Amino acid sequence: MHRAAGSRAGEAFGMRVIRAALLIGLVLAAPSFAQKAAVDKAKETPSATAIEEKPAPYDERLERLSEILGALHYLRNLCAHKAEDNWRASMQQLIQLEAGKEPGRQEKLTAAFNRGYRSFAAIYTACTDSAVVAEERYRNEGATLATEITARFGN
Repeated sequence: MHRAAGSRAGEAFGMRVIRAALLIGLVLAAPSFAQKAAVDKAKETPSATAIEEKPAPYDERLERLSEILGALHYLRNLCAHKAEDNWRASMQQLIQLEAGKEPGRQEKLTAAFNRGYRSFAAIYTACTDSAVVAEERYRNEGATLATEITARFGN
């Protein structure tokens, strides 16, 4: 039995969503994996093999998830959770999986991460009880978003 080309593309799309959401879900489930530096704007030039950018139906949710990761990155470091922190690397993996050859999508995800980071950097200069509560709430929201993206768009 032969599969249609559209179904193969749909399967690849679904697998990409599942991999990205599972990656983020794992990172959010283990909150000790934050990292020190914020994601900088991509320095690589778009390759000649860049594909046509088509927004995914879950892009808004993915941007919110990126913003949450940026906020968590700042809050985790502020409150001295520095052991083996890995948020930035996880965000870079998410960008590579979701928008590897789409510079516009890469830029949007990076901007969302940086926006989340800066929004808390502007408010908190020391770890306070409210910063700890915000970190916990954002971690929960991020885990919920990752689960929802996987459940709704994974297949």
